[in-house]
Parts: sequence; C-alpha cells; structure tokens
Amino acid sequence: MPPESATQPTVWTIKALLQWTTDHFHKKGIESPRLDAQILLAHIMGCPKIELIARSADEPTDDERTRFKDLIRRRVEGWPVAYLVGHRDFFLLSFEVSPAVLVPRPDTETLVELALRAAKGNPTILDLGTGSGCIAVSLAHQCKGAAVTAIDVSPDAIDVAKRNAAKHGVGNRITFLTGDLFAPLSGATFDLIVSNPPYISHAELTELPVDVREHEPRVALDGGPDGLAFYRRIAADANAFLKPGGAVMVEIGWTQEPAVRALFEGRPELTHVTSAKDGGGRWRVVSAKKR
Repeated sequence: MPPESATQPTVWTIKALLQWTTDHFHKKGIESPRLDAQILLAHIMGCPKIELIARSADEPTDDERTRFKDLIRRRVEGWPVAYLVGHRDFFLLSFEVSPAVLVPRPDTETLVELALRAAKGNPTILDLGTGSGCIAVSLAHQCKGAAVTAIDVSPDAIDVAKRNAAKHGVGNRITFLTGDLFAPLSGATFDLIVSNPPYISHAELTELPVDVREHEPRVALDGGPDGLAFYRRIAADANAFLKPGGAVMVEIGWTQEPAVRALFEGRPELTHVTSAKDGGGRWRVVSAKKR
C-alpha cells in the first residue's frame, strides 16, 4: 500500500483497505469513491463485493495488496473502473468490456426495456452500433424467440460482442456484421431497429470526464459537430430496413429530445413519433414506426 504514515492502520484488513482507498479517491475527486474501492478490491479478492462486508477482518496477501495498489493508481489516473476489472453489469447480465467498447450505462437499460415491450412473437431485431453487445445480447436473452443482427464499425468491438453473446448463450441467435450503420445489409428488413449511436457534440467532447474523454473509444462518442450526425442518417435510412409497422428506437442525450424528435417527425414515411424518459426523469429514447 502507500508509504507509511501516522494515519495508516497497523494491520491492512479489508475494512482498513476500503476506508483508506475511499478517503484517497474522495481527495482525488473520484465521483463514487466508496463504490469504486469496493469493486476494485472485490475484483482482486475474487469475490462479490457484498462478501467484503463478511470478510472485513480478513487480511489480503502482499500480492493482493500490490495488485490492488496498482488498480488504485490507474483509477486515479483516470481509467474507468469497468476497464480495470474487465466487466460491467447491465440489465441483469455481466458484460466483458475493454477500451475497444463503450462502457454500458444504466441509462441505456431504458432503451432495452422499451424494445422488449415492442418485441412481439419472434421478432427480427437490428442493433446499430452494438459495441459490447449489451443491447443485442440483453434483447436476445430476454426475448427467446428473437433473431438479432448486430452491427458495429469496429472489428475489435464485434469481437467483444461475440464473446458476450457466447457467454450468455445467445450466440446462435445473433448475426454479427462489421460496417457503418446499415452498410453491411442487403435487402434485410426488421420488426425493430434499436441504436445507442454516438451523440456527443464536438464542443461537449472536451468537457467529458477524463475517464470517458481519454479512455473510451472516440468513435463511440463523437456525434459530429452538433451531436446529431447519426440520428440524421438513421432517420433517413430506417424506412428501407423496416417491415411494415416496424419500429425504430434510438437512445438520446437528455437535451437532444426536441432536435431528434424533429428529425423523425420530418420523415413522411415514419409516424407515431414518441419520446420516453429514463428512471431519472430525463428524456432518453425517441421512437417512430414505419407508416
């Protein structure tokens, strides 16, 4: 652990490690100091973080303390916790993540919930910009009759998504394609199109937290000068890939609802444009149906 000081405990138990790390993260401006400390130490100890409470008097080995110290250093340097431990929970499942993919956020679970409500029978679903596969895999896992196609421009992201699909037993129901939005498709149509596209404007990119700005893939964040570049393309092209009565749903930044809604309302081939809020009461999803 850190150099000896008068404020350090004489015995480095799990409880002492968590307290010291929480205080250290707090001083360094880490947003969730206690939670981050718990996730990192649980990873090192190879146990669920809830187990740390029962094991609070245990003393990690010197090797475990050394590895934990390295994770503390990298977290302070700005590395996202999910990349440090290699996974992130999303919609009841655990997903492998790496710097090749965006870290799944709870906000995106709103899109999955709405998609599941819209999925009827044995739907065909298209996930544009699949990243870790968190949306595609969650939909296939929850909707047993669904056939899902997942597309991403990054071959490295597709590799991560394939491993997540295999991990959760849905690899045989997801077709993975590499390419830019609809480009890899030829003649296919779907009951439902979902997407969490890049939507950060160029001005906002510079204001992102350091762990996002410097470590998460820029290709998964950059939505063009005004953040709307991908919404324009999805709104313009979705009709050609939807079955009659099919729906398209996109996650949005909470301030973008009027602009994204207007893009879909401006397409004469689309109708029933609606917006939905996430659990925090912020606009999160815009949907439309094929006329």
